[in-house]
Amino acid sequence: MDDTFYDIFQDDLEKTLAAMRREFGRVRTGRASATLFDGVTVDYYGTQTPLNQIATIAVPEPRLVTIQAYDRSAIAGIEKSILKADLGLMPANDGKLIRVPIPELSGERRKELVKQVRKTAEEFRVSVRNHRRAAIDGLKEMQKGKEITEDEVKQGQERIQKITAEFVVKVDGFLKAKEEEIMEV
Repeated sequence: MDDTFYDIFQDDLEKTLAAMRREFGRVRTGRASATLFDGVTVDYYGTQTPLNQIATIAVPEPRLVTIQAYDRSAIAGIEKSILKADLGLMPANDGKLIRVPIPELSGERRKELVKQVRKTAEEFRVSVRNHRRAAIDGLKEMQKGKEITEDEVKQGQERIQKITAEFVVKVDGFLKAKEEEIMEV
């Protein structure tokens, strides 16, 4: 059996990790980050448009994000969208630039965020295991179709388990890094 099957499986797991990174990027820590605004869309001439497509988002200081709209007429809409996104942030608009100060998190809020990222990490671990199950089922289907032997199925299952374990370790590593980022003062 060629490696294409395993490459596809590994690619699916890489996509899962990328989704986890994006999800973690949206979690507000006490540090400024442009990724906080990844999920924010703005009503721009009647169309919901992602914020990063109509403005430049910069992080000039550790606790400040600046947003400069390409079109000044969109500034009020951007400000409303940030408030509506329920990020717990208060944008300040001077007519040219929106400044978003990132307040320090309370101890209680930090603990809530850690619980949230642990739950998210567990969801991604489950996703990795679901990919493993689908890959093993694929091997069994190939065996039924007489494409591979029983020994190849056993070897394939071991290889899939090894790849899965590597990705679970990566998920745990991302979780640990995010927890440390949240808890740092």
